[in-house]
Amino acid sequence: MVAPRKALVIGVTGITGNNIARELLANDWTVYGLSRKPGQEIEGVHHIYADVMKTSDLHEKVADLGITHLFYCTWSRQATEAENCLVNKAMLANTLDTVNAKTPLEHALLITGLKHYLGPFEDYAKNPAETPFRESQGRLPGQNFYYDQEDALFEGAEKYGYSWSVHRPHTMIGYALGNVMNMGVTLALYATMCKETGKPFVFPGSVEQYNGVTDVTDARIMAKHAVWSSTAPQARNQAFNTVNGEVFRWRQLWTSIAAYFGLENPGHPGEVLPLEPRMADADEVWAGIVAKHGLKDMKASELASWWHTDADLGRTSETFADMSKSREMGFLEYQTTLRSFTDLFDRLRGENIIP
Repeated sequence: MVAPRKALVIGVTGITGNNIARELLANDWTVYGLSRKPGQEIEGVHHIYADVMKTSDLHEKVADLGITHLFYCTWSRQATEAENCLVNKAMLANTLDTVNAKTPLEHALLITGLKHYLGPFEDYAKNPAETPFRESQGRLPGQNFYYDQEDALFEGAEKYGYSWSVHRPHTMIGYALGNVMNMGVTLALYATMCKETGKPFVFPGSVEQYNGVTDVTDARIMAKHAVWSSTAPQARNQAFNTVNGEVFRWRQLWTSIAAYFGLENPGHPGEVLPLEPRMADADEVWAGIVAKHGLKDMKASELASWWHTDADLGRTSETFADMSKSREMGFLEYQTTLRSFTDLFDRLRGENIIP
């Protein structure tokens, strides 16, 4: 008989944490979800509100819970990569010390991403690793807060004796509202505004991204992979790429997304046309759409992350990851990428977020 498993999901209101919490519940885990403030609550999750940098508050709320598995799915963006390294390593180290204070963890899982291979925001994709990205590739030169987070995870494992896993997803596609890294919802708003205003649904990124091979990560695949790596003996103390398992070209997918919204793909405009400056009046435009269609009263700026989508689609380097390591260890889940987007769009319509 399997001993009771108690999970603590840090960042439960985000795309990753939200989907991991739901997958854990579906597998009969006891789930605690921590966030700094109330957000999208999940039925069945014991929600906790605390700041992982406030030691006394965190200790009071989680030290006595008897957590067996930690799922760390959050980060804090700072002005420089040096500050990113300092703050994000401290956040994770503080969490690990608190959770292990009275009852040692069995396993700790850390979500990072493909900036492990692409480099940090300050040097993003300037000297990336060779594709396909493989977990066996070493770290890039220079500072990267993902590396510092990994070091905190490894140091904690030496100190407390838990096993660990690290996951490196690509752009996450899934349901979450108010998330700062949310391409799927961002494109849904962009397409809707193009439809309502009669403007062309122009691809905002580079010609290299438009024509090149890439991939994404469905949040549901991420959740299944996380639960698997936290329980499969062969996955202990390993790092894993987590992507859908399908590669695509944006010129193909853009046409399909356009068709979903009754739009056409006008082709690449021949230059990068980032969304952030073009969406300066998005809140005003979106307010009109909300009123016209009786949508949930939310601002475009609360739903979309223009800057993050610009960063992903503006890359000039090829970006996709290999999943062979996971396949060889027994994780065989797969997700069609178009369905990642259309399932999300269907849900946004069903919940009255988009018309």
